[in-house]
Amino acid sequence: MSNLADGRRNAELLEAQSLIWNHIFNFINSMSLKCAIQLGIPDAIRNHGKPITLSELIAALTRLHPAKANCIPRLMRILVHSGFFARAKISQNDEEEGFVLTNASQLLLNDHPLSVSPFLLAMLDPCLTRPWHYVSTWFLNDDPTPFATANERTIWEYAAHEPNFNNLFNEAMASDARLVMNVLINECKGVFEGLKSLVDVGGGTGTVAKAIAKEFPHLECIVFDLPHVAAGLQGTNNLKYVGGSMFEAIPPADAILLKWIMHDWSHENCVKILKRCKEAIKGREGGKLIIIDMVMETKQTEDHESNETELLFDMLMMVV
Repeated sequence: MSNLADGRRNAELLEAQSLIWNHIFNFINSMSLKCAIQLGIPDAIRNHGKPITLSELIAALTRLHPAKANCIPRLMRILVHSGFFARAKISQNDEEEGFVLTNASQLLLNDHPLSVSPFLLAMLDPCLTRPWHYVSTWFLNDDPTPFATANERTIWEYAAHEPNFNNLFNEAMASDARLVMNVLINECKGVFEGLKSLVDVGGGTGTVAKAIAKEFPHLECIVFDLPHVAAGLQGTNNLKYVGGSMFEAIPPADAILLKWIMHDWSHENCVKILKRCKEAIKGREGGKLIIIDMVMETKQTEDHESNETELLFDMLMMVV
């Protein structure tokens, strides 16, 4: 009986250790995926046109140092395990296998219209990974965010003074916006019917507003963002860029769009933003406020992946 109990205890210890280790090293999945994008692995697989063997993949990565070729199998092994690539037979009559893309890695292709690669590269940039080393420090000080603790200014101040980061961040937001707008215009077209004007608050480089302006040519669209974001951006017939602060005043319109805005701010600042929105649509018949954002469920659902996305995103907002 003692041996049975000891065996069970040992199994529990190993299971506990495995859980801890997997979380300690979980960042390796993210960084391996970042490496694959930077090496151009998804595009190399797609360009091959059929399952690509390991040797063919290595040959396709023309910038790869010859001494590092023997490490590509190790990189591919973890990415297959994580579900970003899969293995498939080269042909029905051939037992040899090659690598193919999955639904996820389709979204990592450089020329995919809904590519999320810019978002991934921005979120895994040292500027946005460094703050995670300061979370415990931040809990003990009065800094607004761990990002501010790590970089000595808020993310918005940092973007205003660092053009490279500003461009990286704007590309990330544009990447997400393309995917969201593809769904929004297909599924929620009625939201925009009857409107004559719309302001996209915090609209960045205008990816969302451009899609709306193209789909609804009668709709006058304004991309409203901080002056350093709007500077130098050129509008079109029914789209223009305006610089300013949403905490001071928002240009008047029939509709105000807040995509990925509310989650950035405290309750007090959200109330300020909503008051400015109310002023902007005041007196307009059918005026509306459109909010697109992550919603934290109070009760966990059976969709574990979505639950985890919400929890991770919530922590990201706390940190940056």
